[in-house]
Amino acid sequence: METLTSFQFLSALGLTLFAGLATGLGALLTFLSKAANTKFLSVGLGFSAGVMIYISFVDILTKSQDAFASQYGSLMGESLGLLAFFSGILFTFIIDQLIPDNVNPHHALEFNAQHPSSQPLQHDALSRAGAFTAIAIAIHNFPEGFATFVMALEDINSGIAVAFAIALHNIPEGLAIALPIYYATKKRKKAFTVAFASGLTEPVGAVLGYMLLAPLMGELTLGITFGFVAGIMVYISFDELLPTARRYGNDHTVIVGVVLGMFVMALSLILFKL
Repeated sequence: METLTSFQFLSALGLTLFAGLATGLGALLTFLSKAANTKFLSVGLGFSAGVMIYISFVDILTKSQDAFASQYGSLMGESLGLLAFFSGILFTFIIDQLIPDNVNPHHALEFNAQHPSSQPLQHDALSRAGAFTAIAIAIHNFPEGFATFVMALEDINSGIAVAFAIALHNIPEGLAIALPIYYATKKRKKAFTVAFASGLTEPVGAVLGYMLLAPLMGELTLGITFGFVAGIMVYISFDELLPTARRYGNDHTVIVGVVLGMFVMALSLILFKL
């Protein structure tokens, strides 16, 4: 990797911060008494999934395999890139399994009315559910922050697209955190602060990940990192974004969003090469 400038570092960190703090926007939606446009949110989440799936397979995974190929040849490079890719999926899956299903906002659809964000529980239990949800999302945000940061360092244009996609998917997460806390305490400031703080774990995850890998950066490390990041993003798309998009809309709104996301990402990758 080329020598990193302070501008590149701050730009990547700023994009990661932007993506993480979108949880605060989700928290603000909690305080609106009028129903939000859930179809628009569904299309937006589908759009995010389309962006992340397309860029993962077409761009990021390819970069991983190319980096490995420069060291080990074409066949081995392709194989090692795929190994890094599936390792990223496995890593994110393990993190997901460490979070109890009954407080994991991404499993709300499975629990329906029993999920903390939708059930009228007693005040203490409801507030505790919001806190646990915040912790769960904070854990999820670590790999997301790292993925956004690495992409922005390699290519600022791709980083912007990924940051936007992550930000959209963080909006309902902020809602899931703030809703139970607000209804338990009736304190808007507390609900917003907890949701806002959970988003800060994205830039923290980005910086920690970079600090661990920066001294080792080379073609081999880049191959591992990009393959790993592609796996993380694909897992997030299929396990979190698409089910959540379906929850806020229907089959048609989701597929419209996915196709639009892929189209915009494909077009942007072509335009940036001109």
